[in-house]
Amino acid sequence: MSRPVRVRIAPSPTGEPHVGTLYTALINEAFARRHGGKFILRIEDTDQSRSTPDSEAKIMEAFAWMGLEWDEGPDKGGPHAPYRQSERKRIYAGYADKLLADGNAFRCFCSAERLEEVRNAQRRANIPPQYDGHCLTLDPAEAEARVAAGEPHVLRMKVPREGACDFTDGVYGPVSMPWASVDMQVLVKSDGMPTYHLANVVDDTEMAISHVIRGEEWMASTPKHILLYRQLGLTPPAFIHLPLMRALDRSKLSKRRNPTSTSWFQAQGYLPEAMVNFLGLLFVRPAEGEEELMTKAEFIDRFDIGSVSKAGAVFDLAKLDWLNGRWLRERLAPEAFLPRVIDWANPDDKFVRALELARTRVDKLADLAPLMAFLFSAQVTVTRDDFPMEKLSADQVAQVLAATFALVEKLPEWSETALFDAVKAMSVELGLKARDTTPVLFVAITGSRRSLPLFGSMALLGRSVCRERLRAAVRLFEAVAEDADDDPDSAPGN
Repeated sequence: MSRPVRVRIAPSPTGEPHVGTLYTALINEAFARRHGGKFILRIEDTDQSRSTPDSEAKIMEAFAWMGLEWDEGPDKGGPHAPYRQSERKRIYAGYADKLLADGNAFRCFCSAERLEEVRNAQRRANIPPQYDGHCLTLDPAEAEARVAAGEPHVLRMKVPREGACDFTDGVYGPVSMPWASVDMQVLVKSDGMPTYHLANVVDDTEMAISHVIRGEEWMASTPKHILLYRQLGLTPPAFIHLPLMRALDRSKLSKRRNPTSTSWFQAQGYLPEAMVNFLGLLFVRPAEGEEELMTKAEFIDRFDIGSVSKAGAVFDLAKLDWLNGRWLRERLAPEAFLPRVIDWANPDDKFVRALELARTRVDKLADLAPLMAFLFSAQVTVTRDDFPMEKLSADQVAQVLAATFALVEKLPEWSETALFDAVKAMSVELGLKARDTTPVLFVAITGSRRSLPLFGSMALLGRSVCRERLRAAVRLFEAVAEDADDDPDSAPGN
């Protein structure tokens, strides 16, 4: 390789770390170590409305839990600091100015309403939504006058309408995409912050990234990035797009249908060594009959980017369970077992805080075990009949569960008070009373009608575990509805 190998993982701190991010990070680190290069952690927080310090902290905690080791990053510094995009705004401005001065970008004054009208018209005509070039031919003098007058605007990239962008991908080989299919992407938002596309190209240049190893979903954006490199007179890195991780049914691994957040796997008691082993087996496949228990160092020693299959990795939870069991029984030293159990049961004093919740609800210490068991169970087992339906219909119960699932996804602050306030507001929006909706959630979260205080329990369990339990409850009512739809006796006219 002619350039020193430098790769990066660049997550956005907008939620809980996804297992797909761990997979991509592991491959990036393996590639760097295999080629004697550097592995960089960069935080892509240009979306200031959704980025949070808490999410950034969780990303670093998840990577550290997995045993990933980056050479440069926000916490370690390095020769190309800062490593948060929100702290690099002045750097991007110079590149944006060059694109504008060279005629490779233009100012766009279109309102959100106009853009939505254009997109709707394109959808009705079965045309892929794209910017229609309304401001592309705007006289530069007029554009500058409108800017001077304080009119809100964005900066867009100019894209050829003829020909194609041809490049070679490290997994997919030769790729060709017509320029006509590439949108005139916004590069700088009205608040002066760059979008992902400009910041990505600038940062990969400034940080001397040699290989961009990222998910397949970014393949469609690669022509935009290659064009920006050309317009700026820069040499692009090599591109390697990893096929999407998929569920057993080959559908996209989605947090709405599958457990995907790192915190969920931690809460279930999976060992980080087993998680690394499992993810590593998705791109390093031992020969038939060869041992499958492997450490990160062993994976790195055998890693070859050419072994990544275009078919995509399948996330088989049963295989992870099997590997985790073997690690617990065969690889974890006996003296290490108790400390691991304590770390799992009492992260952030979870067990101690649970005892505080339980103290006022028990008559003897033996009552603690059944009362607190739901906090340490992988799932709770409930049926439709377990849910209280004295005051709510089955449809209303299903509505409450679905609304709470959506709420859990988006709630900015995860705390007992925030959960209480959010569920109360949600109940009002549904035209219901909180005293009727909370018993429904009580069963979904704790598996019982009598347990510890609901919102304190949810705060202890964490977002990812609550999400999975609510998902299971929502599916329970969906399954009942589907069974009713399939019943010929329930069909109209019978």
